[in-house]
Amino acid sequence: MENFGSWSVLTTSFLIILYLALNGVTLSALLHLANGKWRFEIRRMACSMAVLFPVAFVLLIVILANGEHTFPWLAEAQEAAGHGGGSEHHLPGWLNLNFLVAREVIGFFIIAGLYTLFIKYQHESEIDSSYPAQRRFRNIALLIPFFYVLYGTMVAWDFEMTLVPSWHSASYGFYHFQSNFHMFLGFFVCMLYFLNRNGALKKEVPSYIFNYFAQFMLAMTILWTYLYFTQYLIMWYGRLPTDMDRYNAMMLEGLGPIWWTFLALKFVIPFTTLAITPNRHNPPVIAFVGAMIFLGTWLERYTWISGSVDSQYYHVPMTAFADIAITIVVVFAAFFTLKWGFTRYGILKQSAA
Repeated sequence: MENFGSWSVLTTSFLIILYLALNGVTLSALLHLANGKWRFEIRRMACSMAVLFPVAFVLLIVILANGEHTFPWLAEAQEAAGHGGGSEHHLPGWLNLNFLVAREVIGFFIIAGLYTLFIKYQHESEIDSSYPAQRRFRNIALLIPFFYVLYGTMVAWDFEMTLVPSWHSASYGFYHFQSNFHMFLGFFVCMLYFLNRNGALKKEVPSYIFNYFAQFMLAMTILWTYLYFTQYLIMWYGRLPTDMDRYNAMMLEGLGPIWWTFLALKFVIPFTTLAITPNRHNPPVIAFVGAMIFLGTWLERYTWISGSVDSQYYHVPMTAFADIAITIVVVFAAFFTLKWGFTRYGILKQSAA
């Protein structure tokens, strides 16, 4: 588990890229099911985020191949086996590396295939107004939230919750994928604002769209805070010392300042800003809040992942060369992939591309 902090940066980067790829389609499906009229202004760009799936898959293979550097429980199991404890020493059946790799790879291809099919049917619904085409699109839109919840829960368990095998929260899956949807909204509105302001988009986005995103982000901020607090409250109020150990390790040891920072970035700043009505009609302010939510989610993911081991094995993020190198590679890969995708799908002007 040496340098687990740097490996945690890699896992965090994977989760961020994965949910950026997932949530464009998820947002489009939700707006379609809710009959949100403003979906037509942003859904093509949102779905174009799915071009990040190949980047997410490469990162997935790398972190799965890392074995104990990604999953600290594997090192404990191997050490126990070396002392005659057996390869599955004190671990539930869910924590089996071969089973984990199989379900993550198979699950990735299922979700990527389904989301690609959604994009195809969405395009067909735009050029074919017939009842079969519209019904086919509606039916697959109904499947998206269902599979998002299932897949997001599996990812939450494998890459965060079960890093401490004895720690369990019945609401952790919901907390995890809702937080990452919150992150996507922040990233997307921030990106939308800068592309719009620089005149890079073929079709300018009306200013009222930012108000809708502000309302959505405010709602997701309140929901995230509820899930964050209730998960902690049950363990604290129930006096469950084993479960509270993980919280105490993150809040009171080396990651304490980061823990409270992401709470401010994910709750205090978004809520106090967007609760004021004029701010929800101010695109620069909305973009700023979106950037804070995105940064807060990155710190949140890193805290849960790196804080699953003893404090001697992790560090403050971006204080090691490996952290910076990993982040630069992932950012550049994501940037050029998105640029290619937006150009291919006619989102950007040729001069901007």
